[in-house]
Amino acid sequence: MIYCGIDWAERSHDVALVDDTGTLVAKRHITDDAAGYQLLLELLAEHGDTEEAPIPVAIETSRGLLVAVLRTGKRKVFAMNPMAAARYRDRHSVSRKKSDSGDALVLANILRTDMHAHRPLPNDSDLGRAIAVLARAQQDALWNRQQIANQLRSLLREYYPAALEAFATWTNGLCRPEARELLKAAPTPTRAARLTRTQLQAALKRAGRKRGITAEADRLRDVFRADWAHQPPLVEDALGKQMLALLIQLEAACTAADDLAKAVEEAFPQHPDAEILLSFPGLGIQLAARILAEIGDDRTRFADARGLKAYAGSSPITRASGKKSAITRRWVKNDRLNHAGYLRAFSALRHSPGADAHYRRRRERGDWHAAAQRHLFNRMIGQLYHCLQHRKSFDEHTAFPALLAEAA
Repeated sequence: MIYCGIDWAERSHDVALVDDTGTLVAKRHITDDAAGYQLLLELLAEHGDTEEAPIPVAIETSRGLLVAVLRTGKRKVFAMNPMAAARYRDRHSVSRKKSDSGDALVLANILRTDMHAHRPLPNDSDLGRAIAVLARAQQDALWNRQQIANQLRSLLREYYPAALEAFATWTNGLCRPEARELLKAAPTPTRAARLTRTQLQAALKRAGRKRGITAEADRLRDVFRADWAHQPPLVEDALGKQMLALLIQLEAACTAADDLAKAVEEAFPQHPDAEILLSFPGLGIQLAARILAEIGDDRTRFADARGLKAYAGSSPITRASGKKSAITRRWVKNDRLNHAGYLRAFSALRHSPGADAHYRRRRERGDWHAAAQRHLFNRMIGQLYHCLQHRKSFDEHTAFPALLAEAA
């Protein structure tokens, strides 16, 4: 049996092959291009790599072109945590020496001694991986949009509180097209106070508003013309220019989030698991796509529901030593799946009587809101695992039979 370890970098990679006894069979330094990938495949084939019996590979990343090349066929690719690899390095040398070729050798020896303790990358379908790319990108775009909106809000508090007051009644506030259009028309409170009803109505129409334009324009005019404190004129003009620069970034972030959301809406319904995921209360297309992106569509990835719960960070963890024992929340988890799970549990309270009864029962037992919500998420992630394994849609009476009877 031959084991391969690859220490990857931006421009080149170090490859090491060892046998069952830990003897270094071959090592090679390859470039990060098509020629280097071909050289790696030839090296593996030279030492017995075939389509029926491929050589397993350990590498400290789970994405990139090199990983895509290695995942062709039936080859098992193990994405090692860099912290775990650093601990393994101490088993071979206590002098704290380090080199790229030495790290590749350590990764190969990890597979040789403890391959049973690590899981290979899941064998997800191409459609599932494409949805994962879009869903994660859309989530990143939303976080980026909110970060820029927070910066813009902080800036407006310094010199333009009238704008914050005017947009306070709108959902998503500064991210709405009406707010961005009005800020472009009046970047300073002095210019906003001079806006006429006609100009306000025109700005709302340019932003795409269809109803209540006259009443909204009158409300905005009253807010902008109220008595507000002002910065000195020169400082106010400078802050207005800074605000316009931030506004350009916010518009780009809003456009990116909207475009990626449309891409997810087009791709996700094509997946076979879409119907099952959307049958759960509180799951829309965007949130369901995020969950699918993190758990994948390889049903052999998790041995049981407990593995999925631990991966999502919903199940508690026990730390016991001697007479001391403590049960705490799990810190090592998939943060994206954990975040989607909390949103899902919170939304399910309004769409599922059983979920709402479960949450209230946990609150009556003394749980805080976060603990009760995490407990609900833990139960619903187990239900999701069952439905995906058995190809069944969510059923309220099967999921919460005792709670529904008690609530009735």
